[in-house]
Amino acid sequence: MNFVEPIRNPGKIEEMKQLLLQQSERNYFLFVMGINTGLRISDLLPLKVRDVKGKSHLLIFEKKTKKRKKFKLNADLREEIARYIAGKGPDEYLFASTKRPLPITRVRSYQIINGAASKLGLTEIGCHTMRKTFGYFFYKRTRDIATLQLIFNHSHPQITLRYIGINQDIMDEAVEQFSL
Repeated sequence: MNFVEPIRNPGKIEEMKQLLLQQSERNYFLFVMGINTGLRISDLLPLKVRDVKGKSHLLIFEKKTKKRKKFKLNADLREEIARYIAGKGPDEYLFASTKRPLPITRVRSYQIINGAASKLGLTEIGCHTMRKTFGYFFYKRTRDIATLQLIFNHSHPQITLRYIGINQDIMDEAVEQFSL
């Protein structure tokens, strides 16, 4: 598995949204849901309409940790959800495959995200990019590493900082200013 980075440029995030929306509502919503919740792709893909319809919080059991997670859906995301699920039945997958009665696979989600990113000149992009992008901007706006550590269920703040690429940013800035 390759190491992936967050998308650090807000303009590129908007470009990704527009490109994915041109492809399909599903692809756009996958990206929007991913960057606004910070959930792992394995927790996003099995979601059904009933899991999000009219809800203020998302309640899941994380596939990786087997722990229960309750995540607040912000007002903007609730609006996106309501628009996206309009006309869909409660048992429909949010990220339904067009080829079978199941959600898209992890591989397909990688192809969608990485393919769009490649068209925009972004590299080191994969499914975890959405989670890392959420974390990166959450930290940049709040500087609250303790809460982000809890959201991500990491055991140490340093793990969280490394995961979202902040440590790399700090090293890059330090070396950029250093010259002999």
